[in-house]
Amino acid sequence: MSQTTQQFAGKTALITGGGTVIGRAATIALAAEGCAITVAGRTAATLE
Repeated sequence: MSQTTQQFAGKTALITGGGTVIGRAATIALAAEGCAITVAGRTAATLE
């Protein structure tokens, strides 16, 4: 497992397409680095 640096602590990101593969991966990666996340997608089911 990689070590996090918390380089995005105190930052906020808006992820669009959060239900897709790339959007989900970006969401997980940024959250692991301490970023607050807001996720948007076309269907609620893919965001759960």
